[in-house]
Amino acid sequence: MKKNKISKNWINKQRRDIYVRKSKVEGYRSRAVYKIQEIDVKFKIFKNGMSVIDLGAAPGSWSQYVSKNIKSGKIASIDLLDFDKIENIHQIKGDFTNYTYKKKIIDYFGDKVDVVISDMAVNTTGNKDLDSIYTGELCMEAMNFSRETLKNNGKFISKIFMGSTFNEILSAAKKIFKENKVFKPLASRKDSKENFIICKYLR
Repeated sequence: MKKNKISKNWINKQRRDIYVRKSKVEGYRSRAVYKIQEIDVKFKIFKNGMSVIDLGAAPGSWSQYVSKNIKSGKIASIDLLDFDKIENIHQIKGDFTNYTYKKKIIDYFGDKVDVVISDMAVNTTGNKDLDSIYTGELCMEAMNFSRETLKNNGKFISKIFMGSTFNEILSAAKKIFKENKVFKPLASRKDSKENFIICKYLR
């Protein structure tokens, strides 16, 4: 009964959510698209002709946004899950931390890239501290990947949860990038510990 009650509460929350409704009207696969849109508008991330890697891309709303807002760009998306094809996106099913798939991504571009983005988070356990730690580990993996693949003037954007790993991640970012900001978009739910770290220019 408790599980059914939680499910009903989640469904009701989704129905009331303005971003959920807006994403359906505008043809995006999830409300998460408005987070990357806010980040882009505030921090001026994307430009025509850019090369972009979307880590943990499924269901694909961030890739949809990038595809619509970069002309003549080169975009690759990778996730452990299958997700429907997106126009102008090179999609890979696999683990970006695995050498084989990392090589596939790098080989596709043939050079360093302009932007790496990640909206990855673990499936929630109900324990916010554990969720923060596990999602923090994903952020660190994505950051290390970006250090290997970005151009010197490249940009890295990743989900990060406020919690025990936050300071550790921010400290690591400062050692890798010259500019680092933490931002909570309006599209992030108020009761969520979710923030995003925006990093620019490799040291």
